[in-house]
Amino acid sequence: MTDNKARYVPGHALLAGRTAVVTAAAGAGIGGATARRLLEEGARVLIGDAHARRLKETEEALADEFGPDAVASLVCDVTDETQVRALFGEAARLHGGPDVVVNNAGLGGTAALVDMSDDQWTRVLDVTLNGTFRCTRAALRAFRDRGRGGVIVNNASVLGWRAQAGQAHYAAAKAGVMALTRCAAVEAAEFGVRVNAVAPSLAMHPHLVRTTSAALLRDLTAREAFGRCAEPWEVANVIVFLASGYSSYMTGETVSVSSQHP
Repeated sequence: MTDNKARYVPGHALLAGRTAVVTAAAGAGIGGATARRLLEEGARVLIGDAHARRLKETEEALADEFGPDAVASLVCDVTDETQVRALFGEAARLHGGPDVVVNNAGLGGTAALVDMSDDQWTRVLDVTLNGTFRCTRAALRAFRDRGRGGVIVNNASVLGWRAQAGQAHYAAAKAGVMALTRCAAVEAAEFGVRVNAVAPSLAMHPHLVRTTSAALLRDLTAREAFGRCAEPWEVANVIVFLASGYSSYMTGETVSVSSQHP
């Protein structure tokens, strides 16, 4: 039987000299893995997250490994426009603004549509779709004003294409992220900015284990071509590709990090 275990690939300085902003980057999920991969590729990274303690712990761990000048953090709840502006203001203060923006913030949950409350629906859409909108708008303004291009990578999901019971709010939000990505890309091309998205299916991390039943995780894992979940850094690898010059002619695209594409 073929060994499907993932093997970590070392950095190749694909983003040397660039500044990246990553939202929802605290902890062991895709955001944290992306921040690490960006640093390994030579970028300076500003991480944001709504959870202050975990954010500080993540910053300290990355600074110990990559140096204090390579990473900074600022608490940022993407549902708060003032905090979003502050995050991009900090990127400008520290490094003259971002070159790469990774919109990773998203909120899930499970609820049957027939029983779903307005609060459940609104909260998921406000973090996942509206938060991506706020950060995309801030990034585009920063890129336009600086006049030297840039890259945005949004975190979508295969549920933007596919159906899963109990996920109407999350699927609708992620489908919206895909549509936002396409429209933003068309508008941003005028000032040399590329906008793409990744669509993971199942990336294993501690928060997912805590919030998802073991039975559902087994079922979802069984649907994967390799018979396993993705490692968060495998999704981060694709984000790095989209942020780098290797994807210079790609914009408005959503790349499935999964066998579960349409």
